[in-house]
Amino acid sequence: MAQNRPMTTNFLTVSEIAARMRVSKMTVYRLVKSGALKGIRFGRSYRVSETAVEQYLKSVNPGH
Repeated sequence: MAQNRPMTTNFLTVSEIAARMRVSKMTVYRLVKSGALKGIRFGRSYRVSETAVEQYLKSVNPGH
């Protein structure tokens, strides 16, 4: 019998993503606004799920 567990998703700030990817915050904003990195707008800031960041990194670097 399967248990019903709520899905938990960790959302990262633009600063956290920039630090992980070793790029500027402006680069992350450009990726989000172009649609290359799927983000959600919360008020005046953006949040991106860890899953979306991992998927983006795999798509630009498929060998890893």
